[in-house]
Amino acid sequence: MIANRIAAGEVVERPASAVKELVENALDAGARRIEVTIRGGGKTLIEVADDGCGMTPDDLPLALSRHATSKIDGSDLLDIRSFGFRGEALPSLGAVGRLRITSRADGAEAAEIRVSGGRAEPLRPASGNRGTVVELRDLFFATPARLKFLRTDRAETQAVAEVIRRLAMAEPQVGLTLTADDRVIFRADPEPGDFFDAAHARLCRVMGREFMDNALRIDAERDGVTLTGYAALPTYSRGAAVSQHIFVNGRPVRDKLLTGALRAGYRDVLPSGRFPAAVLFLGCDPHFVDVNVHPAKAEIRFRQPEIARGLVVSALRHALAGAGHRASSTVGSETLAAFRHEAEPAPRAFFGGYDPTSSSIGAREAAYANQAPALDGLSEAPAARFEPAPDESAVSAPLGAARAQLHENYIVAQTADGIVIVDQHAAHERLVYERLKAQAAESGIVSQALLIPEIVQLSEADCAALLDSADDLARLGLVIEPFGPGAIAVREAPALLGRPDAKSLLSDIADELADAGSSERLQARIDAVLSRMACHGSVRSGRRMGADEMNALLREMERTPKSGQCNHGRPTWVSLSLADIERLFGRR
Repeated sequence: MIANRIAAGEVVERPASAVKELVENALDAGARRIEVTIRGGGKTLIEVADDGCGMTPDDLPLALSRHATSKIDGSDLLDIRSFGFRGEALPSLGAVGRLRITSRADGAEAAEIRVSGGRAEPLRPASGNRGTVVELRDLFFATPARLKFLRTDRAETQAVAEVIRRLAMAEPQVGLTLTADDRVIFRADPEPGDFFDAAHARLCRVMGREFMDNALRIDAERDGVTLTGYAALPTYSRGAAVSQHIFVNGRPVRDKLLTGALRAGYRDVLPSGRFPAAVLFLGCDPHFVDVNVHPAKAEIRFRQPEIARGLVVSALRHALAGAGHRASSTVGSETLAAFRHEAEPAPRAFFGGYDPTSSSIGAREAAYANQAPALDGLSEAPAARFEPAPDESAVSAPLGAARAQLHENYIVAQTADGIVIVDQHAAHERLVYERLKAQAAESGIVSQALLIPEIVQLSEADCAALLDSADDLARLGLVIEPFGPGAIAVREAPALLGRPDAKSLLSDIADELADAGSSERLQARIDAVLSRMACHGSVRSGRRMGADEMNALLREMERTPKSGQCNHGRPTWVSLSLADIERLFGRR
């Protein structure tokens, strides 16, 4: 009995983990509606009622036997197609709390069984509809030391609600309700239609309409692995990773490989300290992924991790590029709020320690920047504060037609149903940056041979990982060779980086390879140089522009991927509808 209580600690960490196990059991039973009731944050009561297939009287005692399960036959532990399969949840809950299970299957009588602190009572007849009701009272009464580590009732209730929301996203065609202390705090009815239609409606309910209005649809496939879901525009970012939800074969997971891939997909469109928002569903053959890594089943391992990671990164980058000049609708809302409420000016903030308005740049970068392509039509021109009325075709363009330039930095354009305000420096910086990246991708990163190869001492494991990635690094201009045990010789380095600190660079790449299985560190450094070059070569703040120049900039933005945000992740333009403007003046 003591062994069972110790083992239960791996499965039941807190009330939220108990709710997760019970709801997943209901989903495995084919339930279409699941009702969860808790009291005292789940410490006093957890009740999960479902309309699934139920259990016969003969099944109930077996359900409380450790490692007994009907979900797999044991012949192939890699062919896991259900949430649960280890047969540990119910015995663990019965070992640390007071558990009662009432269930009825089609063609069988309802029955009830109770277990308290690991001691089971005899089976008894009961009444009820088809399905199962699991009631867990006084969680951890048999292991009181665990109770001391639980948080407040409010915090535990929030954790339970987060579990329900994540499972609701995974199963949009199943209705879930959560009631805490006699108050319904979450309700999601079953959504009709195919998975995408149902998922869209369910995510509107769980993530909010604002997320869906600013999300891009993801639908990609590679080598038998599929990726679907929604990823938000870069300008709809968050201050923490709280809006990142990843599912593998319908199972909510927290996987470093996939979260790293999500981060890499947004690599050059988010400022430091901001996190993307996304709900992604990865589907694959069960033999491709091992979910039996930990009793909580939140960790997974891929047989070919590079396929899963590459699919996530490429699908996100393709979607973001396809979004073109789009920026999130929240930018316009924030603009309206700024108009309505006069606030003190915020302190000047620079991203990544870099001041985008500074004109200082190293001589080497300046030499490259002088070769940066200029936008067609952008030449010195006399000031043009207000322009004649644009033609209707220009007004109907997504970013409209330029009407004025304010403070020699902001372009005001008229659209068919409102106005657009563009930060000319930030916008042109992104345009030049994308051109430089395209040129580098087309012609390759130029490498510079070192007169004397630099020898870097590392652990043998790090050396092996780096040498395994030598071909990928060479495509980015970094050429390395083995130089005896625990040493690597750097023969060539990317010309854009000058002579970098080879030991620091290789150490960073090796750490990233060990952590995520791949590294974006070298590409990130190269992109950072290209970004600085783009800033140096773009239209500066304070530059007066004519109508042709301003309209040329708008049209180029409409054609350029990711032009809705600058290289540092800030929006390049905001829009206000005519209705918004009329409300500002009390005309609506």
